[in-house]
Amino acid sequence: YLLSENYTEDTWLKLRDAVGAIQNSTSIKYNLEELYQAVENLCSYKVSPTLYKQLRQVCEDHVQAQIHQFREYPFDLCSSLDNLSFLKRMNRCWQDHCRQTIMIRSIFLFLDRTYVLQNSLLPSIWDTGLELFRTHIVSDVAVQKRTVEGLLEQIELERNGETIDRSLLRSLLGMLSDLQVYRDSFEERFLTETNRLYAAEGQRLMQERDVSEMINSSVYHAVKVNCELAVCACVFCKIQLHMQSYAFMAVFIPGLSNLLDENRVTELTLLYQLFSKGKGGLPTLLQFWRDYIKSFGGEIVCTPEKDKDMVQDLLDFKDKMDNVVQSCFARNEAFINAMKEAFETFINKRPNKPAELIAKYVDSKLRAGNKEATEEELERILDKIMIIFRFIHGKDVFEAFYKKDLAKRLLVGKSASVDAEKSMLSKLKHECGAAFTSKLEGMFKDMELSKDIMIQFKQNQSEPSNIELTVNILTMGYWPSYTPMEVHLPSEMVKLQEVFKLFYLSKHSGRKLQWQPTLGHSVLKAEFKEGKKELQVSLFQTLVLLMFNEGEDFGMEEIRTATGIEEMELKRTLQSLACGKARVLNKNPRGKDVEDGDRFNFNNDFKHKLFRIKINQIQMKETVEEQVSTTERVFQDRQYQIDAAVVRIMKMRKILSHNLLVSELYNQLKFPVKPGDLKKRIESLIDRDYMERDKETPNQYHYVA
Repeated sequence: YLLSENYTEDTWLKLRDAVGAIQNSTSIKYNLEELYQAVENLCSYKVSPTLYKQLRQVCEDHVQAQIHQFREYPFDLCSSLDNLSFLKRMNRCWQDHCRQTIMIRSIFLFLDRTYVLQNSLLPSIWDTGLELFRTHIVSDVAVQKRTVEGLLEQIELERNGETIDRSLLRSLLGMLSDLQVYRDSFEERFLTETNRLYAAEGQRLMQERDVSEMINSSVYHAVKVNCELAVCACVFCKIQLHMQSYAFMAVFIPGLSNLLDENRVTELTLLYQLFSKGKGGLPTLLQFWRDYIKSFGGEIVCTPEKDKDMVQDLLDFKDKMDNVVQSCFARNEAFINAMKEAFETFINKRPNKPAELIAKYVDSKLRAGNKEATEEELERILDKIMIIFRFIHGKDVFEAFYKKDLAKRLLVGKSASVDAEKSMLSKLKHECGAAFTSKLEGMFKDMELSKDIMIQFKQNQSEPSNIELTVNILTMGYWPSYTPMEVHLPSEMVKLQEVFKLFYLSKHSGRKLQWQPTLGHSVLKAEFKEGKKELQVSLFQTLVLLMFNEGEDFGMEEIRTATGIEEMELKRTLQSLACGKARVLNKNPRGKDVEDGDRFNFNNDFKHKLFRIKINQIQMKETVEEQVSTTERVFQDRQYQIDAAVVRIMKMRKILSHNLLVSELYNQLKFPVKPGDLKKRIESLIDRDYMERDKETPNQYHYVA
């Protein structure tokens, strides 16, 4: 049956009374279950639209009436107490409104879950309550202004050290957020005030504290504010607002340098996080990072007094910077690339020297007697060296010095490990290509072929000899050039040399052998009072010691005449035999240095715990002239490469302007070269009729077939 109009009217009046009681915080006359059932009955008999409309109107009338209590407050010249009282009343009104809306929704739940849910354009009863409060209370210009200013005042009081009611602050900020007016009404004002506060704080800290303290202070304040948006504002504005000022630069740059110098990982991590918070932060930090690496690295490379430790310092510095990027800068690709760029810049500030020292450093690690590292550690060291090597432009300088040292290791048997040698060669080949390592690989090939040749020689040796000969056949184009030195060999040695020469040339006609006594070494059998020993010595040491089979005492001049050894080389040889750890000769008078008038005799009383004793030759330190000579050979090779590249380009292009030719050369040449040097080589080729200038356009060249 249809409900009567009287029933509908009576039921609505009953519901309206209940809503009024809830809004006025008085007792409800009716049972809640009875009220819920009444709403369900009305909704079941098609009066839901009317019921929803009437309910909204009742709620709106009530909310509109609440605005008057706030207008009673004066809006000008208000004290902090007045503002606090206003905020408390606003919070009380909001809390009452939320409680009342929840209660009303519980009675009208059937309406909310049927009619309202089925009509997507209608807000729910809860959303209707929020909308009404926002429209009639919070959106009132005067009320909203008073609320926001009161909140900001409370925040400022706490920042100044006063105690405030945080629960009140939290509740009202939640209200603004729930009503969706937080961003428009409060956030902008709050961030503006926060920026102003921390800008002043940042200025003070810049004058009173170092960078490390500033960073930690920034993070402390960020945590103290305890608000996500506040964190974003406060932690960055201290630095951001002063980033372009001279005062900031004066304080910050030395401060950042100190953090990096001292490897302050914690502070550097915080610093990166701070600079990540705002626009323009990371690019600024990135520039400081790049400049620091260039400055610190440039000091390592460009200080000749530190040359001895340059390579180790570079490796340590690279490890340190890698750790900072990994641990502090979140492996940021921009910072990794900036580090690579900075290393490449500073390491080439001093041409050639880093390449030379890296080659010598590798030699020290691959040389026999290096007990600093296991094979695995040595492999890791070589990998790190290759990273530094990668930054060098003049890799041909490295090749020249590396080849010279490799030759010594191979020929004198001083290589610590063939596997390590070949591993290094493989790394160089992978980095620079097969052309770069072809000569180095040729040196290893020569050593292998020499072993096969010696096996054949011994198999074909018809006459027995007291001397067991081993010869290394070196291809001249692969190995460093050595200055020939004529010495007086014993007749048995000379005879054996001739036998080998005849054997080798019979197998390889058209070749020429040139003996290099400076690279020779031997094992001598010696008898002392203590017994027999074997002495592992150089060829020069051998020639000197063999003299004492013919006599007991010789002067330096006699030894020089008999052996033919150059004077300075002879002095070092005698010094190693008479003044070193294994003194198989006695020198008269005694002393550490060898002089022209010194005399020498065989030390029959020599004692040593080992049977085979290696007597190291006194190594002459590489002279400036030798270094210059190696470098000059590199430059000479570069000139040949430039000439070949110019001819190759001109032969292919026939006619080319100067600028295009230079551009092509820069693309083809793998070493640094100045435009002036290229111009000189072009002029040289013109003089030698490989090319000519255009008669009408002097800046254009023609290839001459």
